[in-house]
Amino acid sequence: MTDQSETTTNADRNGRKTRRFGIDPSTRELVFGSVRIPLPRSRLARVGVGIALIFGGLLGFMPVLGFWMLPLGFIVLSHDMPVVRRWRRRFAVWWTTRRRPAN
Repeated sequence: MTDQSETTTNADRNGRKTRRFGIDPSTRELVFGSVRIPLPRSRLARVGVGIALIFGGLLGFMPVLGFWMLPLGFIVLSHDMPVVRRWRRRFAVWWTTRRRPAN
């Protein structure tokens, strides 16, 4: 007998392709690989969380805070602010072309 509970690694619970990182617009969850973190429904709360993460990332040299908070804050802000979304996309394109081997 086969186990029907197994799912493919490329599909989420609704059969859509999973995202590796970013914000899932249908569930409003922050996605990092297999980790999913719910975000507040309020736009003001999401912007507040994003700004707090960026501020905490700027203080990354302190013990509890870390520089990992900067990209996380920009991803959260990019969900609501088109300017930050453009910066994130430009950085992603720059990073991809930089990592691509020269032929």
